[in-house]
Amino acid sequence: MPDIAHDTGFHEVADRCWLARFEWMDVNVGLVGGERGLLVVDTHATEVEARRVVEQVRRLGVGDVVAIVNTHQHFDHTFGNVVFSEAYDGPPILAHEAAAAELARTAPALQEFARTDDSDPRHADIAAARVLLPTETFSSARAVDLGGRVVEIVHPGRGHTAGDSVVRVGDADLLFAGDLVEESAARSAVPGYGDDCYPMEWPATLDLVTSLLTPDSVVVPGHGLPVAKDFVDEQRAAIGVVAETIRDLASRGVPVDDALAATQWPYPAEQLTLAVRRGYEQLPRGTRQLPLI
Repeated sequence: MPDIAHDTGFHEVADRCWLARFEWMDVNVGLVGGERGLLVVDTHATEVEARRVVEQVRRLGVGDVVAIVNTHQHFDHTFGNVVFSEAYDGPPILAHEAAAAELARTAPALQEFARTDDSDPRHADIAAARVLLPTETFSSARAVDLGGRVVEIVHPGRGHTAGDSVVRVGDADLLFAGDLVEESAARSAVPGYGDDCYPMEWPATLDLVTSLLTPDSVVVPGHGLPVAKDFVDEQRAAIGVVAETIRDLASRGVPVDDALAATQWPYPAEQLTLAVRRGYEQLPRGTRQLPLI
């Protein structure tokens, strides 16, 4: 897999598929080219950062943006939407319906927090971003004809969020996985178990993702370097262990507050606090037992 340095512009990682990595949050922005123009995968975290991305797209000189995809609702993948929309005369912004709804619901509180948190000067840019919601949503899948190339956008299920999508470029054997797959060493390569994750469903979601891959596929995570199918398989196995461990502990009556210390985990326990809490909440009542006295 190519070793792409941060902030060095777009690099071709498969036929007419480009990737740019940015040091802030090690976030990725993707491009897919066709005869009609370019599809952008995610738009970075602020208007300031997105303007840098647009300049890099223009320097690449392979076409104009005709469509945008948000792989999920988190700000580091969506708050640049307005910049791309203005730069390219309003191309459609595509996302899963849950991603669009969650972006509308959560953005105001996030921006208010960023407005009052001066721990990073870039937080002011987050607070100032004009949040532009996806303009077209789907429930299961959507195809985009770029001219001589059809790109598939698929919602494989819930995992990192309720509205995760992957972008498959079949003729190039490449898949943009969003944050369903995590490679970034800067983020300890631990899957993004946040307060809106679905740890019990994530393994099955990745099963569908891997069904879209071949042994030679290039997989671009939302953060970090491109990976191969075997990396995704290994991460799916670890995410599966997290889910089954939560299920086992809950079924044996281990309280949620004791779960992290009760056993070994495939990732550092301190990074699984929300995974365990969310997992316990999402289990059917019949699988949660009261502690035995």
